[in-house]
Amino acid sequence: MGSIPKLLIAAGIVLIAAGLLWSLAGRFLPLGRLPGDIAMEKENVKFYFPIVTCIVISVVFSLVMYLIRIFFK
Repeated sequence: MGSIPKLLIAAGIVLIAAGLLWSLAGRFLPLGRLPGDIAMEKENVKFYFPIVTCIVISVVFSLVMYLIRIFFK
């Protein structure tokens, strides 16, 4: 089996695991409502930017990609 099918299988497994983790952990982890996320409300305007949530997701995704690169070298 070539390199591309292995990569696609790994990506599928990672996506399934991420989806399951997101749905289960969403009940316990307040992703999108972490301290440091910016939320401003005025009379007619709501502005929300989840900066800390973006950083957490980026770190987790980078770690997963690093591990995939190590195991499928």
